[in-house]
Amino acid sequence: MAEGRPVSYQPQNPLIVQSDRTVLLEVMNPLFEEARDMLAQFAELVKSPEHIHTYQITPLSLWNAAASGLDAAAITGDLERLSKFPLPEVLKQDITDYVARYGRVQLVKDEAGNLALRSADPLLLTEVWHNKTVRPYLLEQSPGGLLVDPERRGHVKQAMIKIGFPVEDLAGYTVGAPLETALRALTLAGRPFELRAYQKQAVDAFYKSGSVFGGSGVIVLPCGAGKTVVGMGAMSAVQQQTLILTTNVTAVRQWIDELVDKTTLTRDQIGEYSGEVKEIKPVTVTTYQMLTYRENAEHGSPFVHFKIFTALQWGLIVYDEVHMLPAPVFRITSEIQAMRRLGLTATLVREDGAEEDVFSLIGPKRYDVPWKVLERQGFIAEATCTEIRVPLHDELRLSYAVAEDRHKFRIASENPVKNGVVRELVSRHRDDLVLVIGQYIDQLKALARELDAPLITGQVPNREREELYAQFKRGDIKVLVVSKVANFAIDLPDATVAIQVSGTFGSRQEEAQRLGRILRPKADGSGASFYTVVTRETKEQEFAAKRQLFLTEQGYRYEIVHMEDF
Repeated sequence: MAEGRPVSYQPQNPLIVQSDRTVLLEVMNPLFEEARDMLAQFAELVKSPEHIHTYQITPLSLWNAAASGLDAAAITGDLERLSKFPLPEVLKQDITDYVARYGRVQLVKDEAGNLALRSADPLLLTEVWHNKTVRPYLLEQSPGGLLVDPERRGHVKQAMIKIGFPVEDLAGYTVGAPLETALRALTLAGRPFELRAYQKQAVDAFYKSGSVFGGSGVIVLPCGAGKTVVGMGAMSAVQQQTLILTTNVTAVRQWIDELVDKTTLTRDQIGEYSGEVKEIKPVTVTTYQMLTYRENAEHGSPFVHFKIFTALQWGLIVYDEVHMLPAPVFRITSEIQAMRRLGLTATLVREDGAEEDVFSLIGPKRYDVPWKVLERQGFIAEATCTEIRVPLHDELRLSYAVAEDRHKFRIASENPVKNGVVRELVSRHRDDLVLVIGQYIDQLKALARELDAPLITGQVPNREREELYAQFKRGDIKVLVVSKVANFAIDLPDATVAIQVSGTFGSRQEEAQRLGRILRPKADGSGASFYTVVTRETKEQEFAAKRQLFLTEQGYRYEIVHMEDF
């Protein structure tokens, strides 16, 4: 043994775990994949260069792990099993402390039916009572705990997580109007249908047999893995009127089609509440954009469509793509905590840093499964990810050099050299269905002209979009150029290639959505190809590294090639 090394030094292991709660993971280690999947349960990926990936164990990541059933002993045990060095004692203590904080304070109904914070630690309740952040939402001290203003159930949970004590909400739910809902054994087209094992596990983890231990929380599944089906499974479990919130009108209509196809609900029982149609039915599907519409936003006029939250006796609210939930909907959600709430997403990462609000107001993570696990099982398509780096020509380098940082990113993103790479990729994949995805409309218009392909942006009417999507699905159109309107909830099951030419800075959630566009399993079992074209040695390359964190989190390795070699 080398002098100075601890007796338990295990060089074959892939992890170095440090006292500041960072974890270093060796990529080339034979145990890399096992360690990566283990870390994903309770740590956040921070950096993912070629050889060493860096994770951070945070209070929120530990609270989500605790809510999904992991305990401190399991977490420290896994870390010790795969670490090169003994775990720092301070880290083990931190993990034990933070995991124990989840559920240490519970929100319950007391014997008199009042909403109360309860804890086995009376001194902690005394501390909470005197805390300036929480105190505005408390009514009085009582033998059963601290009475909470029933109108502030969400606010008190937001305040408690800010002071480091996430509340376990066991106060139960109001009973919504009954609605008989069952899943079909055969779809309308006569195809056999049932929940896959992981979808059933997700529904069970959310519903918890109808007890107060379930009924609120987030399910994390890849695009193409059937998050909509999980939502329908939850509706079948709850058996009450349901409000579904999603990202755009196309997604609204896809939800309606899926509900009619796979449940016993009739079309007359399902309402579309959009800019074009205003139906409120026992199941109503609307968009976040509708909910945040104001007649005069500059003068703070009210959100005219928030009335939908009280229009019927909803027993369940489904938040599709919950990572996109806008701030005003958070605010109304804080006031409707007595309704069951299900969040569906491919990633818990939010670009605005509001993950704590998702935890407090929608609920903790209830179920997660690594993308690569579902890929190995054949439920999503196998994907290869490639970053192609292109040069910035001299005529643009001067403009880039003197531009402000934000404009630097746009110059690099709209680099016309990318167009030739896109043409070459489309040519190589001439027999596939190809999505060209970008952020900047002028760039997309130029590509659409060069490729002689239709362009879908936010300016294209919904009915025209739906017709173009239908032609693409049928194979009448082989190439479709799309803006960020196609990031969310668009069902294009036969798309096999995505070419990303520009994006929203370092958005990991956007990376998840765009990759997800091509991950639905193919009828012939073929794989999918995800390309990102990036201007090298620019701000865009820096942001691309942040976006790729998502790919690494989910187990994808990506190849980086230069245009000249490509």
